[in-house]
Amino acid sequence: MRLPPGAPPRVADLDLILPDWPAPAGVRAAVTTRSGGVSGGPFASLNLGDHVGDDPQAVASNRARLRAALRLPAEPLWLEQVHGAEVARFGVSAIPPRADAAVTDRAGEVCAVMVADCLPVLFASRSGGTVGIAHAGWRGLAAGVLERTIEAMAIPPGDVMAWLGPAIGPEAFEVGDEVRAAFCGQAPAAGRHFVANARGRWWADLSGLARDRLAGAGVTAVYGDGPCTFADPGRFFSYRRDGLTGRFAALIWQD
Repeated sequence: MRLPPGAPPRVADLDLILPDWPAPAGVRAAVTTRSGGVSGGPFASLNLGDHVGDDPQAVASNRARLRAALRLPAEPLWLEQVHGAEVARFGVSAIPPRADAAVTDRAGEVCAVMVADCLPVLFASRSGGTVGIAHAGWRGLAAGVLERTIEAMAIPPGDVMAWLGPAIGPEAFEVGDEVRAAFCGQAPAAGRHFVANARGRWWADLSGLARDRLAGAGVTAVYGDGPCTFADPGRFFSYRRDGLTGRFAALIWQD
């Protein structure tokens, strides 16, 4: 449902994905889709990215709708994402941080990443008190963004749980030899997440690669396996599918 610009936002107007995982009490998380905003054209309608060519006023309105609908305690820490492995910390990093992950151990601070095919990964300590988030495209995964996020949480990996959100699926994510080599050069077993296709390239399983990296880092409590963003244009933005497109967001915070 597309809302008129002055309409008060409600959770029912936003098609939200709420993670199904045994996070501790007080941990809140959500993933948006493309429904419930005011942007038009290729950015319709809940585009949250201010770097994709959308009207800045529309993006600001969309972000305000998100804050109100989720009753966020503060403006999310929007990152300047660069497909790397840097991790931002509230009150320490520059604003906006040039990073692809964020962690906090304080209530009321909202970690967020924007995606449109890359994999959003949420983190929470089993005992509560620390949360984090990572934007995991293939470059970030290969560079160690998940491992860096776990390290920044500064708790034993066995006390960390993770949830994998919507991302491009293994039947749509076509990559070249250099991508496969980047993973197999670090761990030969990663080859099982690549399937050769008729064009001499590879179908890659981004979520499968992420699960391997998490397991290697000592995180055994991994949940989620989101829908394919490429395959559902009505619900998700997809850069691989459309090129010029918006961004949806994953968010996590503590009450």
